[in-house]
Amino acid sequence: MQKGNIGVTTENIFPIIKKFLYSDHEIFLREIVSNAVDATQKLKTYANKGDFSGEMGELKVTVSLDTEKGTITVSDRGIGMTAEEIEKYINQIAFSGANDFLDKYKEDANAIIGHFGLGFYSSFMVSKQVEIVTKSYKEGAQAVKWTCDGSPSYELTEVEKADRGTDIIMHIDDDCKEFLDKHKIQELLNKYCRFLPIPVAFGKKTEWKDGKQVETEEDLIINDVEPLWTRKPSDLKDEDYKSFYRTLYPMSDEPLFWIHLNVDYPFNLTGILYFPKIKSNMELQRNKIQLYCNQVYVTDSVEGIVPDFLTLLHGVIDSPDIPLNVSRSYLQSDSNVKKISTYITKKVSDRLQSIFKNDRKDFEQKWDDIKIFINYGMLTQDDFYDKAKNFALFKDCDGKYFTFEEYQTLIKDNQTDKEGNLIYLYANDKDAQYTYIEAAKNKGYSVLLLDGQLDTPVVSMLERKFEKSRFTRVDADAIDRLIVKDSDNKSAVDADTSAKLSSMFKSQMPEMKQTEFQIEAQSMGEQSTPVLIVQSEYMRRMKEMAQIQPGMSFYGEMPDMYTLVLNTDHQLIKNVMEDSKEKTAENLKPIEAEIKGLSARQAVLRQQQENKKPEEITQEEKDQLNQCGNDILAQEKKRDEVMAEYAASNPIVHQLIDLALLQNGMLKGEALNNFVKRSIDLIK
Repeated sequence: MQKGNIGVTTENIFPIIKKFLYSDHEIFLREIVSNAVDATQKLKTYANKGDFSGEMGELKVTVSLDTEKGTITVSDRGIGMTAEEIEKYINQIAFSGANDFLDKYKEDANAIIGHFGLGFYSSFMVSKQVEIVTKSYKEGAQAVKWTCDGSPSYELTEVEKADRGTDIIMHIDDDCKEFLDKHKIQELLNKYCRFLPIPVAFGKKTEWKDGKQVETEEDLIINDVEPLWTRKPSDLKDEDYKSFYRTLYPMSDEPLFWIHLNVDYPFNLTGILYFPKIKSNMELQRNKIQLYCNQVYVTDSVEGIVPDFLTLLHGVIDSPDIPLNVSRSYLQSDSNVKKISTYITKKVSDRLQSIFKNDRKDFEQKWDDIKIFINYGMLTQDDFYDKAKNFALFKDCDGKYFTFEEYQTLIKDNQTDKEGNLIYLYANDKDAQYTYIEAAKNKGYSVLLLDGQLDTPVVSMLERKFEKSRFTRVDADAIDRLIVKDSDNKSAVDADTSAKLSSMFKSQMPEMKQTEFQIEAQSMGEQSTPVLIVQSEYMRRMKEMAQIQPGMSFYGEMPDMYTLVLNTDHQLIKNVMEDSKEKTAENLKPIEAEIKGLSARQAVLRQQQENKKPEEITQEEKDQLNQCGNDILAQEKKRDEVMAEYAASNPIVHQLIDLALLQNGMLKGEALNNFVKRSIDLIK
């Protein structure tokens, strides 16, 4: 028997392993099974090179659970170790058994998991004692047993072992008893080892016999040794890819399409990325890409490896250039990872461009499902925008699709304003904005449908990318003012009549939380609607952006600002104006006479002060002008009260307001009920 101390620089290596070296205790099984696979692959490599001429027999890794003894055993029939190799590779933590091997067989290095050595010590995260029983493949080798209880001291003894290979026997610690549950081990093997390149057996297959499930003699192999991404695309059919997707994501809808990655220079990378069907919530789609290192599962948190916008994709990436014991800080700084990220972006954009070019109809049919990926990519990566602008699409309200360039050509002649800006009109709800869309179409304008989750920030981005272009929602203003083509501002009515109209309608507008209304009279044509509610494009967009960007939250706290536009050309508005003029004339006569006199006096006072320097104007003169202004405001308030009293008794005014609110989904509860009753009364 040999006793000794493990060659470490500190007595505290095991507490470090338990607490700091590995972020998640459950990966001990991945490490130990991976080492067993590694040892088995080495034997195959030696045999292929002629360095091993013995009988290989069945090569597999077996995981065994003994709940009575409290052990997990991982056994392989790989190359095994001699006492000298245990001393070198196990007792001297600074060494890694893979290094010598890779130096000798560099050309086959890609197929080898080079993590012998330190990875073995992950077993102590869950074990109070670990035993290695091993016999080297070398002729005449003596089997040995290595035992360590989690302190730097170990024992090494000679034992009998019939077959070559290694058994790692882990005596599970009292605080890790959950790992002695069969279902837990099954779950971990399924998570970390389901695609390892050497068969991994855990338990026996079962069959239905005499009314119950009974074990057979046949091993239950838990992994697929040749997963789809390791095979040549030319050997695969669409159904193979769909079937593999169902294996990865059993409850998901069928993917839209996929990209098979396969590169060996300047780094090694294989994998399959799927474009899933997006339901509604972006966040639910993250952490669906699984990262592997030589078919060993590493993580499904791939930020830093995959560009952020492609974390919405599903699938598998496998690269030996990414270390198995991956850390987030490492990934963010590693040059290979950056190259992989750039390559994946290029591969995805090339694939999208190819589908668009070769089968545009199919691409258009998929557009509504994939545009969230493309929009997210264009928003977050300039280099992706440069590629995507050639296949990204606009969709109009009639369901027709256009590239950016095609749509610009379509609207250039008819939708350029007097300043030379190209105006892109859009809606985000065809039903809610139907009236506005129809008004735009009647003017010969095209209206885009931008109803996606990211369309608000995309619109702002495109305004920066496109020259002299502006996006405006169709309900942002009256149709004649959405695209201003000349300087002639049609005079609606005189200022006095406009003021009276505004007073009437403003006085009857309902009070709504966080909502303010302005009233405006405008000439919009006899055939246009009598009333229209519009909302400023700038303020509405800022409020929408506030919901996405926390830094803009102050916009979200501001009230919604709407303008009720009164069409002074419409007969109903004319009727209200004429009726109000007749019924308020007597009450308004003295008020308007007073306003007229005060306005004349105000004009005289202003004229007297115009040619004087500020210091020459006396306080008395200033007070006179201020008093005159206050007197005018007081009379205007009286006028507003007269108009409000008239409007309160006019059912047409209320009906017009409610029609505008109803059209914008803002008429609810008691107000909607009153509208229905009033409508019935007006029809009688």
